[in-house]
Order: sequence, then C-alpha cells, then structure tokens
Amino acid sequence: MADPAVGAPAGMLIELTHRCPLHCPYCSNPLELVRREAELTCEQWTDILIQARELGVVQMHFSGGEPLARPDLPDLVGHARRLGAYVNLVTSGVGLTAERAHDLARRGVDHVQLSLQDADPAAGQAIAGARVHTAKLEAARAVTAAGLPLTVNIVLHRGNIDRTGRMVDLAVDLGADRIELANTQYYGWGLRNRAALMPTAAQLAAAREAVRHARTRYAGGPELVYVAADYYDDRPKPCMDGWGSTQLTVTPAGDVLPCPAAYAITTLPVENALRRPLSEIWYASRSFNAYRGTGWMREPCRTCPERHADHGGCRCQAFQLTGDAAATDPACGLSPHRSLVDAALAEVTDGPVPAFVPRGPVPA
Repeated sequence: MADPAVGAPAGMLIELTHRCPLHCPYCSNPLELVRREAELTCEQWTDILIQARELGVVQMHFSGGEPLARPDLPDLVGHARRLGAYVNLVTSGVGLTAERAHDLARRGVDHVQLSLQDADPAAGQAIAGARVHTAKLEAARAVTAAGLPLTVNIVLHRGNIDRTGRMVDLAVDLGADRIELANTQYYGWGLRNRAALMPTAAQLAAAREAVRHARTRYAGGPELVYVAADYYDDRPKPCMDGWGSTQLTVTPAGDVLPCPAAYAITTLPVENALRRPLSEIWYASRSFNAYRGTGWMREPCRTCPERHADHGGCRCQAFQLTGDAAATDPACGLSPHRSLVDAALAEVTDGPVPAFVPRGPVPA
C-alpha cells in the first residue's frame, strides 16, 4: 500500500547503456552487465521519460556506462527538454567532440558531469584501461566552449589519492564550475576490487589537508565537494537522502531501483518499467517501500537521534556485508557488525597492493 506521506521524486538517473570504453576497477555497475540487445529502445525510453515527468521528476540525469554510445541520445535529450526537465549528462567524455557538445547543448543539455581518473596521464589511463586522457581534456574544453556548466568528478582510491591537489588544479584549469572528489564506494566492481582500492589512513589525512588547501587557494572559484571514505568514519553516509525519498534509477533493461546500487539487494523484488507504471513502482511497490521512513529500523537505529539524518546508513552496503538489508550499516560505529569494516581496514597496509580486476566489457 502506498504511504500517503511519500512525496514525488525530484530526480531520475537514466542508465541508457552499460556499454563503456573504460574499464575502471571502481565502477559501481553490477558485475553482470546488460547486453546491448537487452537495452530499452528509444521509443521505450521516450515513454518512461513521459511517465517520469508526470510523476514529478524535474531532473533527468543521462548516464551509463557511456550514454554517448547510444546514437539516440540527442533525441532523448531533446525529448526530456520538451517535457520541461533539467537535463544533466554524466559522461566519460570519450567521443564528446566540440560538434557533439554544441549539438547536445542545442538539444537541451543543461549541465555536463565529466569523469577524470587522474592528473597523471599514464596512471589515469592505467585505471581507465584505455588511452583516453587527452580525449577527456578535449571533452572538457568542448563542454565549456559550448557554454555548458561543467562538473569534474574524480573517484579517489589508493592509486591516485596522493595527487588530490594536482587533480583539483587540473579541474580548475579545465574550467570546472564544480569539482567532486568522491572516495570509492564499494559496490559492483568497486567491492570486488576493495583490497586494491582502499587508501591508508595516512593517505586520507593528506587528502583532506589537500582539499583544505585547495578550498583556500580557490576561494570564490568552483564549488569543491569532498565525499569522505565512510569505512574510516564513525558514522555512515546518508542513504540517498532516505530510501525511495527523492531519486530513482532506471537501468538499461528498464529495471527501476530506489538507488543505483540497489541491484545488490537480492531479497527485494525487481520492478521493471515495461511491466508496471512508474508511478505504481514509486508509490506502491514493495522494493520502494521496504526501507522508507524509520519504521523498518531495529536497534541501535530505531532510537538513535541521528536516524532522520543518516537513515541508518546504506541499505546496499548493509546487505553486501551482512546479508541483511535492514541491518545497521556496518560503517557505523554503533553497528553490531562494525567488526566487518574494521577487519577490512586492518588489511590496509603500506605493503604490496593486489592487482585490479578491470571492469569487464558488455558481453557481445
């Protein structure tokens, strides 16, 4: 039954495809990627965009994989704009030429979020699994030349975190309006590569200091966002501002999820936009109502004064580490399962780092 207190979603992440020219070992997409022939058609996506707008979605984030791999991206962007949505493009930048950037701006893209792997070209390309550093710099310049606001997103991990200051400098040089430094979140390929990705405590301390210096140096410049590594914190990160509260995700095959990593919770039914209207999924489905509010919480979350702020932490992380999505996020110092996180931290040393397992390609 629908909860009458539930409001409409503000944003929708539109995962057009899992195809991607990069093979980043921290990718949060599932290990089993959606094949090209299983992707929704342009017509099916068009209908989903209409349903989303009628539901109340005002921000449409086109992502992937790499959304530029879909030749119908310009048409879908134009459709979203005609529906009155704010359109954000989340891209690796590979294939984003000046001509394509201008066309997408003309069609209705309002903002571009570009991933950058490193300030060091060789190190960045080693993580990306492709020689794309120059292409990314050219894409950033194409975005700003088209008059579009630019966010540069950098995933921090053991291999690049020592160059945090240099990466901020590069993003500023590229004309970024916003810079997001996000420590790796351990879902999908990121969880598989956790041992190789986790930085040391000393590296994190140095990175925080680098961010502090950058904020001073570039005061009045681009917005600088730093997403902490929650394994090292005593409290968990808020879960999507609350499960099923403000956002939803639609995968390349049309599965509808309360958050991008919710595919990990295998105990919940998988809703699909081809089988059920988006509004029903949002308001009435078991998967979206499972962890809304606080009624599902157990102790210590149930009586914790922070329960309305952190929502018990991440449901997907709780499931991946404990097998129970209703458990307190083990990243929390009050969790009875905190020892699972502490054990992972104990494995982080200054010694040799395991080899990465690159993100796999979409099966042919």
